[in-house]
Amino acid sequence: MADASIGSVILEARGLTRAFTGVVALRDVDFTLRAGEVHAVMGQNGAGKSTLIKVLTGVFPPDRGELRLHGAPIAPSSPAAAQHLGISTVYQEVNLCPNLSVAENIFAGRYPRRGAAGLWRIDWPRLNADARALLARLQLNIDVTRLLSSCSVAVQQMVAIARALSVQARVLVLDEPTSSLDESEVQQLFGVMRRLRDDGMAILFVTHFLDQMYAVSDRITVLRNGERVGEFLKDDLPPAALIRAMVGRELSAAVARQAHAPAAPAHDAHPALQATGLGRRGLLQPTDVMLRRGEVVGVGGLLGSGRTELARLLFALERSDSGEVKLAGEAVHLTTPVQAIRHRLAMCPEDRKVEGIVGELSVRENLVLALQARLGVRRFLRPGKQAEIARRFVQSLGIQVADLDAPIARLSGGNQQKAVLGRWLATDPQILILDEPTRGIDVAAKHEVMNEILQLARAGLAVLFISSEMDEVVRVSDRIVVLRDRRKVGELPGDTSEHEVFQLIAAGT
Repeated sequence: MADASIGSVILEARGLTRAFTGVVALRDVDFTLRAGEVHAVMGQNGAGKSTLIKVLTGVFPPDRGELRLHGAPIAPSSPAAAQHLGISTVYQEVNLCPNLSVAENIFAGRYPRRGAAGLWRIDWPRLNADARALLARLQLNIDVTRLLSSCSVAVQQMVAIARALSVQARVLVLDEPTSSLDESEVQQLFGVMRRLRDDGMAILFVTHFLDQMYAVSDRITVLRNGERVGEFLKDDLPPAALIRAMVGRELSAAVARQAHAPAAPAHDAHPALQATGLGRRGLLQPTDVMLRRGEVVGVGGLLGSGRTELARLLFALERSDSGEVKLAGEAVHLTTPVQAIRHRLAMCPEDRKVEGIVGELSVRENLVLALQARLGVRRFLRPGKQAEIARRFVQSLGIQVADLDAPIARLSGGNQQKAVLGRWLATDPQILILDEPTRGIDVAAKHEVMNEILQLARAGLAVLFISSEMDEVVRVSDRIVVLRDRRKVGELPGDTSEHEVFQLIAAGT
């Protein structure tokens, strides 16, 4: 491993501040990246990681602060300008041209030419030979004339890294590069990162996976709420201390759980849902989870632990390639959300704005969308029936709206969230999957939504509850399934504490 303490400073940020419409995303952040090191940036959702990368790579100018490259002030005005300076970025979603060949992508905009003054035509033999040589540095031997679209995500990322090498980059920024890779592909990428580090490259690595970060990083900067918590050598920051730095409180800070839903009725012969070995390559390792009627099962884990992936697999938004799901004791094979709805599953998605509401439609139309999908196109709900259903859930959930036909986009975040919940309750589900149901809403609305969840469990629903706020998970759950790095590391009873959940995450193997 390279000794990060002896590398010269390549890229330095001092006092970076950046705000968006009054919200401060970065506040007086310092960051130092050295030659011959992999430097991880860690933090929860909203910590400022993405904004830091975008300021360093010229996507956003800082409101305050300065950047220095090799000691000289810089102010890149675009990613292209940053790349010209030697700062290249490989994003989670590879930003290349799938309709071009591998070699063309590596040298796009800089094709070698031959002829008078080099302006005659592209030198294809040289282009392909140079591309093969760059990929050989990454120990990748593929046909460089094949279309990029025919390559796996892992290979596409290697091509993006080769492109960075082709422009003589000294700084390589890797933004969530492993999110779509399986274990063997991750190890291949890590091998490349170590070789580049040992050649003197300065690598900034952003990830949510603790095990992966510890496997490849030399140094860690932790961000929280837009501010730098500190910079640490990896060996000086064990997992428990890292989690404590990320979440901003001691692991021993326990939160008392409130009593709520009763235990599952004794006459229930079968769980409402039982998944055994449910998983998908590159998405979630085989996982067991069971939901009983009248019970809230929480999912505990840091961002990137596989919480949303589990929800999406259960609701057939993603297709599993392993495992079995039983509903009320009977094996089912769900391949689409429509099938899940017809089996009386319901899911409130994580991103309310993108996957939840349809902003241009009215409150009434949004509330009946899932029910209409369950009924099918031949049993159309008439406007009068839609209004009757909408009024019922507006009243029962306390949705503040003056006109059912007003666009739902005009409602507050809390009322939008309650409308999404009402939409799924209108389908009369037996199993309710809630992915971040309190995200982005005010404190009062959070309490209303949480109370509604507990009432639903008391009424006999089986609820899977996912939240990045660990105190919420502990407060409402009868049992807590704990995930880390997209695998289940344990299960805790409902009378546990935040301390115990975080300890299990930190110790998970």
